[in-house]
Amino acid sequence: MAIFLSFAVIAILGLILGIGLAFADKKLKVEKDEKLLLLEEAMPGANCGGCGYAGCSAYAEAVFKGEAEPGLCSPGGQALAEKMGEILGLKVDVKEKMVAFIACRGNSEVTKKAYEYKGMEDCNALSLLLGGNLECKEGCLHMGSCAKVCPAGAISLDSENSYVVDKEKCIGCKKCVAVCPNGVIRMVPYSAEYLVACNNTESGAKVRKSCQRGCIGCRICVNKVDSSPFVVENNLSHNDYLKNQENAAKAAELCPAKCIIKR
Repeated sequence: MAIFLSFAVIAILGLILGIGLAFADKKLKVEKDEKLLLLEEAMPGANCGGCGYAGCSAYAEAVFKGEAEPGLCSPGGQALAEKMGEILGLKVDVKEKMVAFIACRGNSEVTKKAYEYKGMEDCNALSLLLGGNLECKEGCLHMGSCAKVCPAGAISLDSENSYVVDKEKCIGCKKCVAVCPNGVIRMVPYSAEYLVACNNTESGAKVRKSCQRGCIGCRICVNKVDSSPFVVENNLSHNDYLKNQENAAKAAELCPAKCIIKR
């Protein structure tokens, strides 16, 4: 009988506490603003962090509070930015989508090895061993760490065994940029066609000894092309995307190392 009474008391107390919690939840519940709910529903749900916030909900809340601009979500692109502006009654100035680019086309055929490596297939692990197993210490290490962290599956090996980014799949989350120990991966405008696929800032003579496709800083892409969009800084050429791109193809044609590529 005593045991039965104990169970009965516990059950009654549980029921009372349950009713109390349900009542408190209803009374104390903070209702979300309808516009915030609409913003959260519009988000792609990738939670990639490319916008600078912990996830899609955090970014939506920041936009709702006026702490962030609507055009920061790369996966959502212009369509999402316009949708967010429509929800909030704001005029949205959408910037061009930025996508990842691997500035290296070195491979086992064109880049000299410093030593044979047998170990963990991880770029950061390899870079700890004398900066990697290649003579070029600023290029791609080919361990595929960038491809492993890409949530969109946008990075893969091409026919020449070089890692490349599919700009159509890239969501601009920058996870590949963060994981690369040599800073080979950079964000470029989606519309950019001609890019310098090299990251080596050594002198031309040293570059020639380590890689057949490395930029030697010869300035042909600048001096031999009228209104060239290319600029050479610190022995390395790069495309100034703010300049007229009309003659970019000519620069690529004249490049002796063929490191200016069309994407």
